[in-house]
Amino acid sequence: MWLAAAGLTLARAASAQELRPYTITGDSIAESLTGAPGDAVHGRALVLERTSTCILCHSGPFPEEKFQGDLAPSLAGAGSRWSIGQLRLRLVEASRLNPATIMPSYYRVDGLERVGTAWRGKPILTAEQIEDIVAYLATLRD
Repeated sequence: MWLAAAGLTLARAASAQELRPYTITGDSIAESLTGAPGDAVHGRALVLERTSTCILCHSGPFPEEKFQGDLAPSLAGAGSRWSIGQLRLRLVEASRLNPATIMPSYYRVDGLERVGTAWRGKPILTAEQIEDIVAYLATLRD
């Protein structure tokens, strides 16, 4: 059993309550962190927010965004490549899949190195935000 978080916006993630439990099975987290599906519209907005860092490294089907990253795979077709549970694990703790990844663990607070003072002991994203982003990424199909 691993642990997870609570809150509503990126600003509120810094004052998150306690982390919510989750279970990693194989290469995924099958169960929603919140017990409910996320909001794909809000998830898209989070992906495009520079503070969530998604498009700093990833590109995708976002024609309105002129500056998209090229350090990581495109998010186009993410919903075709990975299941919802696989997407969730990639956001929660990508290092479980690739220990050398540069992708942050967005919903983990233990065992991390080089964490900024403002983020120590706090997840980058809340459980709700993770679920919203997962809901959006799942809509991106080839």
